[in-house]
Amino acid sequence: MCGIVAYIGKNKALPILLDGLKRLEYRGYDSAGIAVLNSGVHSIKSVGKIKALEEKLDSKKFSGKIGIAHTRWATHGEPTEINAHPHSGDQGKFWVVHNGIIENYRTLKDKLIQKGHNFKSQTDTEVIAHLLEDFYKDNITDALISTLKLLKGTYGLAVICKDEPDKLLVARNGSPLVIGVGQDETIIASDVSALIRHTRQVIYLDDGEIAEIDQNNFRIINIQEKEIKKTVEEIEWSLEQAEKSGYPHFMLKEINEQPESIINSIRGRTIIKDGKVKLGGLETIMNITRFIEKISIVACGTAKHAGMVGQLMLEEYANLETSVEFASEFRYRKPIIDQKTAVIAVSQSGETADTLAAMREAKTKGALTLGIVNAVGSTIARETDAGVYNHIGPEIAVASTKAFTSQVAILALFTVLFGRQRQMSMVMGRRILGELNALPDKIKFVVKQNNKIKKIAKKYYKSNNILYMGRKYNYPTAIEGALKLKELSYIHAEGLPSGEMKHGSIAMIDKDFPSVFIAPEDSVYEKNLSNIEEIKARSGPVIAVTTEGNKELKKLVDEIFYIPKTLEMLTPILATIPLQLFAYHMALLNNKDVDKPRNLAKSVTVE
Repeated sequence: MCGIVAYIGKNKALPILLDGLKRLEYRGYDSAGIAVLNSGVHSIKSVGKIKALEEKLDSKKFSGKIGIAHTRWATHGEPTEINAHPHSGDQGKFWVVHNGIIENYRTLKDKLIQKGHNFKSQTDTEVIAHLLEDFYKDNITDALISTLKLLKGTYGLAVICKDEPDKLLVARNGSPLVIGVGQDETIIASDVSALIRHTRQVIYLDDGEIAEIDQNNFRIINIQEKEIKKTVEEIEWSLEQAEKSGYPHFMLKEINEQPESIINSIRGRTIIKDGKVKLGGLETIMNITRFIEKISIVACGTAKHAGMVGQLMLEEYANLETSVEFASEFRYRKPIIDQKTAVIAVSQSGETADTLAAMREAKTKGALTLGIVNAVGSTIARETDAGVYNHIGPEIAVASTKAFTSQVAILALFTVLFGRQRQMSMVMGRRILGELNALPDKIKFVVKQNNKIKKIAKKYYKSNNILYMGRKYNYPTAIEGALKLKELSYIHAEGLPSGEMKHGSIAMIDKDFPSVFIAPEDSVYEKNLSNIEEIKARSGPVIAVTTEGNKELKKLVDEIFYIPKTLEMLTPILATIPLQLFAYHMALLNNKDVDKPRNLAKSVTVE
């Protein structure tokens, strides 16, 4: 959540800062601001979109070559110009942008007020600027270290000081920061998407690290002032991958990219003739996975829904006891895990605060920690014992699409990997991997129904409520479909196991309350059919997702989306795609911002 961009170098900072902020818009924000050093500090803030900020800027004042910028997602205080970042202290000497939450800010603020400091905002961040002024003698780094020693909580910080106009300082604890290394310039951001136009050479800061940067050099130290050597890494994806490529929205582009994203997720990882899987990221721990007796999947939101599909796969085909946990609740329980437990953290960004905290809790209890992440170099990728990358390129739209289907595909690879170590036959391994490799062409069949789905959305976009239902592997699909509709269109939607509908929710059904059933011809098809009959008996409209060629269901329901036949365990990958398109069109028809829904953030880096 929130976005940080900072720059120091040979070029004017303002255009680079603005471009970076625009590339971070997908993360979710409600206000924005910039501060540039140019014979003193010039700062401007605005509520709303970055366009509003641009309209207020005077490029002459903001012609300096060092600056910081921020998009804010409100945590402490409403979205106002006063609460927007950057923040400064009484003297206007230090300017700070901050992602994260300072948990002890009230105590620090009270002490500073007693010392005569005057606060303007309601934020926790302003405390940092006042502390820097309080500690400053003649060295910005010393002041920052003294400040950080007092802070409890999470932070990604960028700091400039008008008394030292040739230095930029950044620090990280629990909130991601990436240093982009250019030619006579350095760009810092909370996400690599803000850097890719300027450089593909990056350094990922770890928790407890501080970078002191000038135009030609930088050094990285920890809070004890010990110098740390870091490796420069290269960003895998290109600027073109982060562009819309002719699509009207990132979300539609990313839905249509799913044939390719599935290929990239499984490429080089399946050995079909032997019914085996080769996951390079897990090779060093294969002697441990053989003796794992239990798996716990920790994730949030859409990633958790992928984990629910994975749970069923792992139990049915790998014979492994598996649980799926809300990462946000995991460490507040007393989870029963030990050295024979593998905890799989699933996160597109690899920076999800709750998932990261759950993974760290699992490590302290001796569990083997594995990751499924898309962002190379992310915190979860670096801190798990081993893991697998999605390799799907950037997912810019806030509502996840291709990451979900990729996560399910990779969990299918995990299933074959662990299953073949146990009781899964070579024949079954071959069958699963063969079907996985056939999915890209089958996805192309589904996305070709886009115009039909749009027409159906026109019939239902004024609905106030929609119930999504499925059984077994497609109960998670139902929850994910409902989430997509809520995220994008703000229509109330609920996901249920089909059999639970008659235990309460059926009371809501009438002619104005549509239901969506995910009902492919699988082991629970007949059960779903009975539940659909129950809805129709109460005059409820029904939209169904079913297997291509199913004529029986077409006679019963009002609308139908078809998916090609595949293994039951893989149907969520196909069945979720028409639901993604349905949510997309429902949102557009309701004039909603499909790429940046209100109140949401792509990477939730606060608890």
